[in-house]
Amino acid sequence: MTGVSLLLTALLCGCGGGSDVAGPVSPTQTQVAAPAITVKAALAGAQVVSLAIATSGAAIHYTVDGSKPSSSSPIYEAPFLVASNLTLNAYATLAGDKDSAVTTKAFAPNVASGTLVWSDEFANTTGSNQQPDPTVWGYDTGASGFGNHELENYCAWGSSATPCDPANPNAYVGTDGMLHIVARKVGSGYTSARMKSQGSFSVQYGRLEAKIWVPEGQGLWPAFWTLGNNITTVNWPACGEQDIMERVNAALSPDWNEGSVHGTGFTGDVGLGTKFYFPAGQTAAGWHTYGIVWQKNSLAFYVDDPSKPYVTYTNPGSLTGLAGAVWPFDTGDSAFVILNLAVGGDWPGSPDVTTVFPAELKVDYVRVYAN
Repeated sequence: MTGVSLLLTALLCGCGGGSDVAGPVSPTQTQVAAPAITVKAALAGAQVVSLAIATSGAAIHYTVDGSKPSSSSPIYEAPFLVASNLTLNAYATLAGDKDSAVTTKAFAPNVASGTLVWSDEFANTTGSNQQPDPTVWGYDTGASGFGNHELENYCAWGSSATPCDPANPNAYVGTDGMLHIVARKVGSGYTSARMKSQGSFSVQYGRLEAKIWVPEGQGLWPAFWTLGNNITTVNWPACGEQDIMERVNAALSPDWNEGSVHGTGFTGDVGLGTKFYFPAGQTAAGWHTYGIVWQKNSLAFYVDDPSKPYVTYTNPGSLTGLAGAVWPFDTGDSAFVILNLAVGGDWPGSPDVTTVFPAELKVDYVRVYAN
C-alpha cells in the first residue's frame, strides 16, 4: 500500500545538558523555549515519549543516540516508544529567533529481548460495539483513491458524511474483543476504514506483530503496514514503508501474503517484495500472526513464527543494483501503524459478482516486543 497524545505530564525543562546550541542571546533576539519531555508508562518499563514546545511554530529536532541534535536531525512529529537504553537530546528552532537550549533525558528500562513492551488488545467488556482507542487510532478518510485508484470511501468512527453511517461504523471493537474493519457495498460504491496511529503512537526498532484474519475475494485488499513519521516533511517514498501483511483477491492454492518495503529508488515494479506461501490446507482467511523484526540495517518478515523469517531485507545488500535507492529505516525517525481494508485499485482490480459484502478484516491484537 502507498500511500496520538494521552501522555502523563512530567515536564523536564532543560535538565541535564541545558547549554545553548549557538551561543548567548543578543539583547534584541528572543530565545526559543527548550522542549519539554513527557512520558507515559507502556509495558515492562518501556515508555511512550512525547516532546512539546511553548514557542508557537517552532520545530523540535531530536536524537536518540546521545549525539548533539542539529537542524539535520529528525523533526519530532509524534510520541514514540522507548524500550531500550538510550539518551534523548532535543532542541527547538524558529526562524528569526535564537535556538533553544538542549533538553536531555536518559532512559534505562533494561528490557530483556522478546519482552512485550506495548500492545492494543482491543479489549471490550461493555456489551456493545465500541470505538477503537482514540488515544491511539485516527483515520484517513475520503474517496481520493489514495494513489492506487481505489474505489472505497474511507469513513472515520462516528462520521455521518455521506455515504458513511455512524450507526454502522466501518471500524469498531466488537464484544468479541476483536477489531473489525468492515467494507460495505453502499449503492454503487463502497465504504471501509483506514485506521492509523499517526500523531499518536510510533515505534522504531523491535518486533511489531498483529494477529489477523483477512477477508478474501475479488477486489479486496487488506493490509497491516507502517509509514515513517517524517512523511509530513519528506513525503513518500522517502519516509519509508513496511508492508507486513498485504494480499489481494480470492484465496489461491497455495495461499499467500506479501511482505515488502519501499523507499526512494525502490517502489512499484522495482520495489522489494516477497511472497510467503501458507502450508497446504491453510489460507489467509484464518488466524495468523504477521510481523517484522526491525533492527538497524535489517527488516525480517515472518508469518506465525518469528524465529523463521521468510525474507530479510538488509542495507546495503538488498539495495544492490537499484539505482538511486536510499534505505529510509535508520534515520532516527519512528514509524506509525496502519490497518485498512481497501476495495479495488490498481493491484486487485474491481470486485465482481463473486465478492461477498460486507467483508471483514479482523484483528485480535497489535503488539510490540523489545529486540
